[in-house]
Amino acid sequence: MSAQCCAGQLACCCGSAGCSLCCDCCPRIRQSLSTRFMYALYFILVVGLCCIMMSTTVAHKMKEHIPFFEEMCKGIKAGDTCEKLVGYSAVYRVCFGMACFFFIFCLLTLKIDNSKSCRARIHNGFWFFKLLLLGAMCSGAFFIPDQDTFLNAWRYVGAIGGFLFIGIQLLLLVEFAHKWNKNWTAGTASNKLWYASLALVTLIMYSVATGGLVSMAVFYTQKDGCMENKILLGVNGGLCLLISLVAISPCVQNRQPHSGLLQSGVISCYVTYLTFSALSSKPAEVVLDEHGKNITICVPNFGQDLYKDENLVTILGTGLLIGCILYSCLTSTTRSSSDALQGRYAAPELEIARCCFCFSPGGEDTEEQQPGKKGPRVIYDEKKGTVYIYSYFHFVFFLASLYVMMTVTNWFKNAFCLPP
Repeated sequence: MSAQCCAGQLACCCGSAGCSLCCDCCPRIRQSLSTRFMYALYFILVVGLCCIMMSTTVAHKMKEHIPFFEEMCKGIKAGDTCEKLVGYSAVYRVCFGMACFFFIFCLLTLKIDNSKSCRARIHNGFWFFKLLLLGAMCSGAFFIPDQDTFLNAWRYVGAIGGFLFIGIQLLLLVEFAHKWNKNWTAGTASNKLWYASLALVTLIMYSVATGGLVSMAVFYTQKDGCMENKILLGVNGGLCLLISLVAISPCVQNRQPHSGLLQSGVISCYVTYLTFSALSSKPAEVVLDEHGKNITICVPNFGQDLYKDENLVTILGTGLLIGCILYSCLTSTTRSSSDALQGRYAAPELEIARCCFCFSPGGEDTEEQQPGKKGPRVIYDEKKGTVYIYSYFHFVFFLASLYVMMTVTNWFKNAFCLPP
């Protein structure tokens, strides 16, 4: 690697320069995208740390394979077996530090409309110092006095923030589905196969939503009891049917000609996922059978081994969560997406149908390449103005931090069994 490239990467980590890719085979990258990618990378690192903290297998392996593990835990005052560094309370503390990190940057970047100001340079650079700051905040949360009061209050803050992020996700999913439907509909003018593609995708969405609701009705309800689960499934199933009828109603079609069943299908799938998350996080009901023994009802019973093994469920849930957050924070925080959320869309005749429709062919913004540079470089695409709203971007990440905290810990499941 050339000295010029090394100097550029050093400026990226320790200075205000934009971050470029570090190998010649990688394509050029826009400053706006590289900045969002770096923040997303920090976010994913903390999410991975939270998943490790929630894994009992990792804790046991560390105890078995790390020499002097108990002595090290006592030395850092984390308990005899480092119980303060794992479990629900540890995830709450780490996510508190990450949420504070993004909230501080949300306040720091308020009302920034160009990338030349001092605050904008802090937002787009100094990645090494930001990583140190993030690590210090996550570590410092373990030294907050009166941990019991802090954890009790922070749980409710996390629940409120998680609900707000769910609302934002619903809006962004509507925008995503509308962009999808509008882009593929534009292709029907030249190729009728786009109609078949839309119909197939819509059918798949409704099949997934219907199959999910039916499966939950089979595994989370019983003939006697489970009334709360039955009501939840009935209400959410009815709401999915209602939004489908509203999406194709004449009044909505007149106001939004590109509205259709694809949007309602995407939302129905997301509502089905939220319903599954709620049912799986709900405490199990224990009743007495005819022999006077305690039995658990309203939960799936696939056998003892599969019931206890939650690794697969955790991996799938975390993957879906990261996918939603990456789209929400990287793609849907641009100004064009903000316009779309307010109902302002580009003219249909300007659309070019593509299988990958999330990003425009040439990007949303004019590319400006620095002259005289070879190899990896940053395209400074924000000289005329910011591509996205910095403060809104950090606010979405702030809410996403709270949503991750609640999702990884199954919301209020075992909320009153947190270790000290």
